[in-house]
Amino acid sequence: MIIKHSMSAVPSLIPDCCNIGVIYRVLLTVNVVVGGAIWWRSDTIQQALLEFIQSAMLLETICILSLLMLCGCRKMALVQIMPDAVQRVLCSIVPALIVMGIFSLLVHQSWILGDFSQTGIVRATIIALGFGGGFQHYFELRSRAFSPALMEAKLQALQARIRPHFLFNSINAVLSLIRTEPARAEGALEDLSDLFRVLMRDTRDMSTLYDEIGLCRQYLSLEKIRLGARLIVEWEVHNLSDKHIKEAKIAGLLLQPLLENAVHHGVEPSTLPALIAIKLNRHHDRIIIVVENPYHGPRAASGNQMALNNIRERLVLLYDVEAELHAQVVGELFQVKLIFPYQKATSPSIVSERLFETIITRPME
Repeated sequence: MIIKHSMSAVPSLIPDCCNIGVIYRVLLTVNVVVGGAIWWRSDTIQQALLEFIQSAMLLETICILSLLMLCGCRKMALVQIMPDAVQRVLCSIVPALIVMGIFSLLVHQSWILGDFSQTGIVRATIIALGFGGGFQHYFELRSRAFSPALMEAKLQALQARIRPHFLFNSINAVLSLIRTEPARAEGALEDLSDLFRVLMRDTRDMSTLYDEIGLCRQYLSLEKIRLGARLIVEWEVHNLSDKHIKEAKIAGLLLQPLLENAVHHGVEPSTLPALIAIKLNRHHDRIIIVVENPYHGPRAASGNQMALNNIRERLVLLYDVEAELHAQVVGELFQVKLIFPYQKATSPSIVSERLFETIITRPME
């Protein structure tokens, strides 16, 4: 039996400045606001464009250094246990200190400060305080606003994954084994119990790639009872060591719905043995998972898209713009590619090495 650990993020009012979505929003907003201010007090568009270009180097430096500092602060355990008010103030102080430091170092380099030399260190510091506090407030409100959406996504995920016919078929399959193969029936009931325990878990909880693979094995073993020889599964792993798989953090129930989709649209309509191929790869700091199943025409593709759209919405909620989900028809196969950041879990999975070998190196029998 697999022992599962969920890693919920420690609440923090400091925005996740390591997130690409946060970086994108901050840089875009600051540049638009500063560019608009320069344009407002310039006589011509050409003059405004020239002044903005001259100021861009210093502006981007301040923004990037502030984001890096806040990113590091957010990861510090000491900062995360600070009172909420202190965390909010810290988001304003960090950009202000960076502005003060840069202006102090470049006070005699007017050619570098460019248009900012007319602003003055006091005024620039106040502006940085305002930007820092404003962004912190925006991201805090955004996080609160997404809470209902996360709960709704959880309900949608449960409805999509716990289909009545799946529960009905699984129970009937186990009942058919009780007299003929009681040991196998007992194992199937354990798999079913573990599967539904995880399905009822909060989908915002983070798991590990290793635990997610184990969950998928349990799910596929239940489907194997029902579909028999028609279901063939192969796992391929590239550029991922045992340690990487055990430490890689992944949103719970992210891979299992893709496999359920593949079984429902790729194997169930087929009268012949159908192969589901799951390929796991790591490229730099990204985990890439590819799921392939037989393609049975436009109607099946339409059904796949309806399910995949729900998963895409969940990826946006969990990873913002750092995750991708692509689906396409490749020859006679329907291929789904999932890409998300490689992040280390704080509490790696506790699972036996023997089970790991079973999950990764053997196709399902």
